Amino acid sequence: MSLGALLRPGLWGLGLLVLSGCATIKTPDPRDPWESMNRSIYSFNDVVDRAVLKPVATGYVAIIPGVIRQGVGNVFGNVSDVWSAVNSALAARGKETGDNVGRVLVNSTVGILGLFDVATDLKIDKHPADFGLTLGRWGFKTGPFVMLPLLGPSTARGAIALPLDWQGDLTNQITPANTMYAVTGLKLVSKRADFLAAGRLMEGAAIDSYSFLREAYLQRQRYLDFDGNPPAEPLDNEPTPATDLQPPLQQP
Repeated sequence: MSLGALLRPGLWGLGLLVLSGCATIKTPDPRDPWESMNRSIYSFNDVVDRAVLKPVATGYVAIIPGVIRQGVGNVFGNVSDVWSAVNSALAARGKETGDNVGRVLVNSTVGILGLFDVATDLKIDKHPADFGLTLGRWGFKTGPFVMLPLLGPSTARGAIALPLDWQGDLTNQITPANTMYAVTGLKLVSKRADFLAAGRLMEGAAIDSYSFLREAYLQRQRYLDFDGNPPAEPLDNEPTPATDLQPPLQQP
């Protein structure tokens, strides 16, 4: 399992739908021209995860009561909504911006600094958005799939957006630095804990875990790029790289 799973909520469930029953590596994927390098980085990430993060997350779940873990996750979710609101505004998405701002206001006040996700109970939708998605809505294509050391799955576009996404994450602005590192560590452990059950399910399935993660990530990215309504993908004998964010032109 890759550490990138920590930063991409929803990957596992979607990936299982896409790759269920798939047990072999298929022919080279045009979306992944650097597959050999990416697999090596994935293997490195997996070793680090098994040696460090997974054991810590397992202990976290065993020791910390579920209600507290949920509150911690809610706080970090509330912080992420702030950056999502900024990116929704940059992409001129009025409803998404309003929803994300509303979530932050409600959860930061009624929800006591985000400990309780009151906004979801009030049916205020969550719209995850980072600067990579904003670039996509400005017309930039995703580019090739890339596996980043420790950070996990991304695309060329997402990798370019990372420095700004890092600055936009309020947890990275905490001072002093030691406190910021502690909060960041807690965020990683919290997110990793959320995927323990999904990780066991994947490990028990007869699938190529790298292909599983790649497909799950690209499918979710495609879903976000097309606002939850992506056009039908072409048949296997008519490949169209998922790097193209524009729907196919209609023939007259």
